[in-house]
Amino acid sequence: MADPRGFLKVRERQTQPRRPVPVRIMDWKEVYERQQAGTLHDQASRCMDCGIPFCHQGCPLGNLIPEWNDLVYRGDMAEASERLHATNNFPEFTGKLCPAPCESSCVLGINQPAVTIKQMEAEIAEQAFEDDNVEPMLPQRHTDQTVAVVGSGPAGLAVAQQLTRAGHTVAVYERDDAVGGLLRYGIPDFKMEKSVLERRLDQMRAEGTRFRTNVEVGKDISWEQLRRRYDAVVVTTGSTVPRDLPIPGRELDGVHFAMEYLTESNRVVAGAQVPDQIHAKDKHVVILGGGDTGADCIGTAHRHQAASVTTLAIGNQPPEDRPGHQPWPMMPTLFEVQSAHEEGGERTYLASTVEFVGEGGRVTGVTVAETEFVDGKRLPKAGTERTIKADLVLLALGFTGPEPAGLQQQAGIEFDDRGNVARDGYYMTNTPGVFAAGDAGRGQSLIVWAIAEGRACAAAVDKYLMGETRLPAPVAPTDRAISML
Repeated sequence: MADPRGFLKVRERQTQPRRPVPVRIMDWKEVYERQQAGTLHDQASRCMDCGIPFCHQGCPLGNLIPEWNDLVYRGDMAEASERLHATNNFPEFTGKLCPAPCESSCVLGINQPAVTIKQMEAEIAEQAFEDDNVEPMLPQRHTDQTVAVVGSGPAGLAVAQQLTRAGHTVAVYERDDAVGGLLRYGIPDFKMEKSVLERRLDQMRAEGTRFRTNVEVGKDISWEQLRRRYDAVVVTTGSTVPRDLPIPGRELDGVHFAMEYLTESNRVVAGAQVPDQIHAKDKHVVILGGGDTGADCIGTAHRHQAASVTTLAIGNQPPEDRPGHQPWPMMPTLFEVQSAHEEGGERTYLASTVEFVGEGGRVTGVTVAETEFVDGKRLPKAGTERTIKADLVLLALGFTGPEPAGLQQQAGIEFDDRGNVARDGYYMTNTPGVFAAGDAGRGQSLIVWAIAEGRACAAAVDKYLMGETRLPAPVAPTDRAISML
């Protein structure tokens, strides 16, 4: 292990430093700065190398966390990268975007602040790219099997990379003009700059993965044509149908789904021209939903120089400390201050949205009431209504599932009672040779689950094609999802 008494000597948890708020809201660069080597060494020493490392259980990928913590402490960043990449195809993504359920399971977290696992992961990955230690892993043999992966988010990329390395010919279909899914157009650059995505895609292209952009399966090419052309098809289209709020005034101009707003902003940041872009400059912005997507809208609105930003959440404010009904090593629901929350804005809880009000067809306010709980239901309390000024309303209420069009009609694929693609214990749908992984089959979840399912699904596809597989399968599709709502 690193230092047997490290967690006693270094009791303070130090995470990555963030750029000053007045500076960072003037650009779209990443909020976080690199951690100093000395601090990284000290934080790595806090890992206790437990006899039973519950962080393994907390991480769907089964990351070998104590091992690479020890290697960071010893200064062997190259070997730490090897151990990290053994279980995670894209540690630079999870190190920046994952909410780190592994840290909730850290044994040290029982009575001290948990080990900075996420920070360690991010630094190992960054150092690996900086030292040119991330090289293409070419397959040792090539099979005559072909696979189509539909969707290029983290699940699709993980499936594609694993199957390419197994020797299959893999083509990834993406309906947008660039690869990456939500990594490309859903995540703002201040959380992860797109150069981070591009350098990993360069590795995948060098390994042999083929990308087909601007191709919408079900429209530009049918699912049936895809099935005839390839030996296996993997659905990794994500959970992209947004949850709506059908209340009076929903039709008013200025009320948008959050992902519409974020996608247009990300396209503009990338240099594209977006006519009639949804913009927050000098507007009073109201965001419905207190999750990660809502926080991304907060940060984006600040960089658009909004007049004000207000977030409304229908439920109670989460506690700052672990509640009794979510004991260690569960991942608790806690009050979180993300970088976007540091930048300003008001957060209001127990706020039920009753109506969108407007003039001349455009939204001017949001009528809210205090939330009360009746027979387990959250309802607006009569007599507590008030109107909040709003020029732009963003619905960040989560997603209900994948888009069914085409999958049902053209491929005959069934959906489960939650609206997700139905699949068996080996990720296969009711249609032979068609598999589903990530949010499309699991429902809205975490990036780490998407990658884990992508790796496991790749193993199932490889076994389907070849009769056996050596690819790792970290999770089964029956494992319950961790909600991001």
